[in-house]
Amino acid sequence: QVQLVESGGGLVQPGGSLRLSCAASGSILSINDMYWYRQAPGKQRELAASITSGGSPNYADSVKGRFTISRDNAKNTVFLQMNSLKPEDTAVYYCKMVVYRRTDYTIRDYWGQGTQVTVSS
Repeated sequence: QVQLVESGGGLVQPGGSLRLSCAASGSILSINDMYWYRQAPGKQRELAASITSGGSPNYADSVKGRFTISRDNAKNTVFLQMNSLKPEDTAVYYCKMVVYRRTDYTIRDYWGQGTQVTVSS
């Protein structure tokens, strides 16, 4: 089994910052790409940022220049530093990891439970 646990969400004023973390544990050989998705009320889930196993990041246009994705491979953790937050960034944020499993040597996607980010004055 593999579990992803997120932390770091909360309420912040416009222009503020938050840092999200997502740590994986369990039967892991290695982790390939890592992702942060978000889902605003009444909208579809969208990809905010991703990072390859080699550390190359990609961003949605809506967050480029404000969000930074990073990873700590030794701790099986992905981070999302969010700066200059706007009300439209309000959403539930989910991490996803592509995990190479130790138990059966297969590759599967795993999701975190989601963490609420609210940007409001």
